[in-house]
Amino acid sequence: MLSDQVGHAVLVLAGVAGLYLGAEALVRGAVRLALGIGLRAAVVGVTVVAFATTTPELFVAVLAGAGYSPALGLGAVVGSNIANVGLVLGVAALVRPFAVDAEVLRRHVPFMLGATALLVVLAADGRITAVDGAVLVAALAAFTLSLLLRSHGRGLSARSAAPRDVLLVVVGLVFLLLGARALIEGGTGLLAGFGIAPRIVGLTVLALGTSLPELATSVVSARRDEGTVSVANVVGSNIYNVLAVLGVLALFVPVEVPASVVTVDLPVLVAFTLGGVALMVHRRDVSRLDGTLLLGGYVAFVAFLF
Repeated sequence: MLSDQVGHAVLVLAGVAGLYLGAEALVRGAVRLALGIGLRAAVVGVTVVAFATTTPELFVAVLAGAGYSPALGLGAVVGSNIANVGLVLGVAALVRPFAVDAEVLRRHVPFMLGATALLVVLAADGRITAVDGAVLVAALAAFTLSLLLRSHGRGLSARSAAPRDVLLVVVGLVFLLLGARALIEGGTGLLAGFGIAPRIVGLTVLALGTSLPELATSVVSARRDEGTVSVANVVGSNIYNVLAVLGVLALFVPVEVPASVVTVDLPVLVAFTLGGVALMVHRRDVSRLDGTLLLGGYVAFVAFLF
């Protein structure tokens, strides 16, 4: 029994390492390719970077939903969005308080609020179907198109794709696939040994593991006094988590939404989302006190789950 748990713990660590390394390689390669075709850096940040740091959630949610339990994938998405606001923004603000860019508040935050509201509405009947998934993916397309249209005519001069950048993308995807499989197997085995339900596994182990790229990106940005990147990364990732990750998952397999998700997890997600936005709007900065409140709320949520 002990040896099994140790093996599962090793798989979790290996999975987290694989997801982190894969996301790093994918972000670097994808950003260079996107800049190479002429996209502005700001647009790349809220689209390519945000989507690339969301790929761990995508791999974990789809693999978990297809091979284990759709509830596991749903828990990973909801838990990751809660972690992005409570853990990622909270830790980034503790590292260094930062101002919130007006454009992020005006253009991107409303999409995050809309994506969260759409998730709550679609999940209210206890099931997210393939049709619901198509609605989410269509909303994602609208969001991405609006960003690209605003960047039209203001891009950088394009260059040809470098083989090194393509290789980074491919290597990143391989590491993400292997890391996602290891994290799912290790996380489910580790907590299942203690009788923990798949929903809790998704909300905690999988959510924390897949939020590491966002956490690393935001902390590094905060240390460099680039707080706008931290906020844009969290906002963009939360949008893609719902619209892309859950949308793709629902297209592959219908997602049954347990009553506990509707009555507990989604209200908590809404509370964190609205609370985070309120802190951003207030004086348009996030202080260390705000970071303490966000991080404290996240720790309390995780403690409540167990």
